[in-house]
Formats: sequence, C-alpha cells, structure tokens
Amino acid sequence: MAEFNHITVLLNEAVDGLNIQPDGIYADGTLGGGGHSGLIASKLTTGTLYAFDQDDTALNYNQENLASEIADGRVVLVKSNFRNLREALAELGVTGFDGMVYDLGVSSPQFDDGQRGFSYNYDAPLDMRMDQNQELNARTIVNDWSFNDLMRILSRYGDEKFAKQIARSIERHRDQQPIETTFELVDIIKEAIPMGARRHGGHPAKKSFQAIRIAVNDELGALETSLEQALDLLNVGGRISVITFQSLEDRIVKAMFKEKTEIPDLPQGLPVIPDEMQPDYRLVSRKPILPSEAELEANHRSHSAKLRIIERIK
Repeated sequence: MAEFNHITVLLNEAVDGLNIQPDGIYADGTLGGGGHSGLIASKLTTGTLYAFDQDDTALNYNQENLASEIADGRVVLVKSNFRNLREALAELGVTGFDGMVYDLGVSSPQFDDGQRGFSYNYDAPLDMRMDQNQELNARTIVNDWSFNDLMRILSRYGDEKFAKQIARSIERHRDQQPIETTFELVDIIKEAIPMGARRHGGHPAKKSFQAIRIAVNDELGALETSLEQALDLLNVGGRISVITFQSLEDRIVKAMFKEKTEIPDLPQGLPVIPDEMQPDYRLVSRKPILPSEAELEANHRSHSAKLRIIERIK
C-alpha cells in the first residue's frame, strides 16, 4: 500500500460534533487519508458513509486502508469533487443525509509528493491539480493568464501585498521563455519581493503558491457550491462539521452559517417571533473550535485550523 503520512487535524472534535447515529447516512467531502471516514465508519452499524475525493492517490490508498468498511457496506468511495455532492449522491439513490464533514485545503501527501507541484520545497513541473484529469494547471495560469488576473488572484487568494510586483516579474520572465517548474517560479517571486520583506513571515513564495493552487482548483467556488447543497440535503437533527485552514475559507463558512442561523429582519413591535420566522439551523458552538495545546505541539499543520459546526433543527 502506498505511504500516506497524514495526521488528521481536529479528528475527534469534528466527528464527535456530528453526533453520529449508528444507522445514519453520512458524507465525507474530503476523504484524503481516511482519518475522518475511518472514525465515522467505526461508529456505524447499518449506516453508510459516502466518502468523496477527486484525487486518485487518496482513493487508491483507501481502497486498502478502508477495505473492511467498504466490504461490509459502511463506506462507499465516490470519485468526484464535492461540488457535485447532490448529483453524485442522487446517482447512488441518496436524497438526504444525517451529517457531513469537510477537512479543507491540501492533504499532507499532496504537499509531500514533490512531483505534484504543490510545494515550493520541491522542484517539480508546475501542476497543483487535485484532480489530475482536469485540464487547468498551475503552468497554464502562470504562463497564460493576464497580468491583471495574476495580480487579482495573488492579492485576493494569497493576501500577497507584493502581488503587483510578482505579477510583473512573472510577465517579464515568461516573455523570454515559458516558466515550467516550481523552483523557477520561486526564484521569480523572490526577485520581486524586496530583500527586507523576505526576512519575515515564512517562505517568500508561500502566499503566491497558495493563491495559484486555490485558482487551479477553484477551491472557494467549490466550497460555496458544495456547502449550499450540503445544508439543503441535511436531515432535521443532522450536523455539518467544517475544518478550515485559511481565512478565505473560514470567512465563507462563517458567513453561510450566519445566514442560515439568524432570524431575518422583522417588522418592529412583534411581541413574539412566529415559528415560520425562526431559523431552520443553529450553531453548535458560537465560536470556532480550535486545536488543543497537545495537538498544536504534535502537528504543526494544525496551527491555523478552525472547526465550525451547524445543526438543522427543523
């Protein structure tokens, strides 16, 4: 079996937050190393978990990792982007579920496999596709997208304050010859950032690589589309756990949950709020759940993690 070193962040908190029913129907939008899926499946008797991933590495690994759970019908693997949630489940005869977990971002093996082009620490062809059958990759974005589009994604998805300089530097280099590898791109980014700024805030290419990866995989669009569907498919009493690792994702989740759990603007002077005006959902905890001190120490990738949980109440 291929090596899949991935420590699942906020594992127990996310799964406990789902309040698993042994005969329930569940979905895992981000199978990855199978941490959440394995734990959810261990709590099921006659229930079923539908585990989504678009990455063949994750699916092939879990064919073996979760072999017994697949064999007894507790786990069904689904090769699809979670943005196709409703459609993919409908094809399997599922029109509602009792809970779903999302563990967003890139899994450790995607980062650690140098050839996937996700990491600025390995020299590899510019790729960054989570679904390796998809056409758009990082090479196309870096070489073909306009200066304005590059600047926009670097600024919006990477919060990169030198977005303009980096986009100009990319443009200048690609005019001479195509930019092919991660290390070429790293050098171009470094060249664009003033020396003083490079001394602080981690690797100088970190924000740009994040921005390009989000654009390649349309991560924010996929999240919004999927979460809308998940909230809709959720049965009464069901819950959704979402773990985010960066502020853009967390902002989307927070805003969508807020929208679903707040009472709409009401006419002044209503003595009581009518039932039909009461929200259909509630937040399980007002503030996001953060990793414990022990987890922060054991897993450096947990540092920016936030867990938000919502429940359907009617």
